Amino acid sequence: MDRTRLQDLLARESAEAERRNPRSKAAYARAEHLFGRVPMTWMNKTAGAFPRYLDTARGARVTDIDGHEYIDFSLGDTGAMAGHSPAVVAEAVQRRFAEQGGATAMLPTEDAEWVGAELTRRFGLARWSFSLTATDANRWAIRLARAVTDRPKILVNSYSYHGSVDESLIVVGPDGHGTARPGNVGAPCDVTLTSRVAEFNDPAQLERELAHGDVAAVLMEPALTNIGIVLPEPGYLAAVRELTARHGTLLIIDETHTFSAGPGGCTAAWDLEPDLLTIGKAIGGGIPAGAYGLSVELADRLLGRADLDLVDMGGVGGTLAGNALSVAAMRATLEHVLTDEAFAHMAKLSERFAAGVQEGIDAHALPWTVSRLGARSEYRFASPAPRTGTESEAAGDPELEDFLHLYLANRGILLTPFHSMALMCPDTTEQDVDTHTRVFADALAELAH
Repeated sequence: MDRTRLQDLLARESAEAERRNPRSKAAYARAEHLFGRVPMTWMNKTAGAFPRYLDTARGARVTDIDGHEYIDFSLGDTGAMAGHSPAVVAEAVQRRFAEQGGATAMLPTEDAEWVGAELTRRFGLARWSFSLTATDANRWAIRLARAVTDRPKILVNSYSYHGSVDESLIVVGPDGHGTARPGNVGAPCDVTLTSRVAEFNDPAQLERELAHGDVAAVLMEPALTNIGIVLPEPGYLAAVRELTARHGTLLIIDETHTFSAGPGGCTAAWDLEPDLLTIGKAIGGGIPAGAYGLSVELADRLLGRADLDLVDMGGVGGTLAGNALSVAAMRATLEHVLTDEAFAHMAKLSERFAAGVQEGIDAHALPWTVSRLGARSEYRFASPAPRTGTESEAAGDPELEDFLHLYLANRGILLTPFHSMALMCPDTTEQDVDTHTRVFADALAELAH
């Protein structure tokens, strides 16, 4: 690839983004009272000099304050996998908050049992508790795992994503051993005191780390997502389950992003048998929500422990967790929006999206790949596709990624800002996918000119 041409094209698209979005640029410049000029610092993870500011969002479309409409394949980095503001969720939230009230009464509602039963149907875990984020669900699952095993450490895969959980911010270093993930902010201690790490798709490394006998739980995504989609090799997940069982280690599956694999995530699609499962973002239809599930055996062991304070200050739960509003949103989303039929539609569109990307890659004989996980697809600047998180991180090309993101955004298409990932929602159409295929092909043609 001609890097000089890439730089020239990136400069052109950056200038065009500034020209097209004067109101967003001005709003960003005025935001002097916000840390990093945004309400949450991750919003600065965007191609160009400033983020686009949201005006409206419905279904698979968002409109910015400059009046530009976008086909949204980012969908709030999975938070809006049900589409933006599904009507049935909006109605449930309105009814609960405006008509019934009591969103923060710290009293249970009957909706909660319905949601728990539905999550059991989908994922197989028999007991459920709710949070407001998957990060908190992971934190609480970790605490329960430590309590029931009396072991101090948590093992994760290098470059896996589990929110801002301190124990997860560890990667495999050049020497093959664990080290702090670059850029970690304010770590409470050396992460190797709390955590172990193994590469995804490397059961031998996993076995080496579990052999120390101090790992309470393996916390893992069944396919890596936030470093780029890395799919499990045949037999790998079965090896993880066998090794964790042999070493007396619990297995926590984090389905927050891999929920895209189907109505029951990878757990149902691939017949996985975790001891705990965590999920968030998508299940609330845009309302903050998360959950963690436990097996019957594990739940009974925990509830039978008189020394564990599970109802007050034991460190599991929060005042707003399981509130009536988020539970109502979860029920509406799971019952009416992210249905089995919706997932079939979304997966078919994702397959079409991946095929269109592959056409573009093949047309220019690029050493790139496209990977798909149900309703989610992603193109990577490497061939063959990375098989570990470390390989996936090394395959990044920020300059090329920024060009593609800006090129697409300037033509009305948004991808997940963290990488070149596209997620389908129930409102996404074949025309939306084909628009991306066409614009992506145009971008590649300009690069090859």
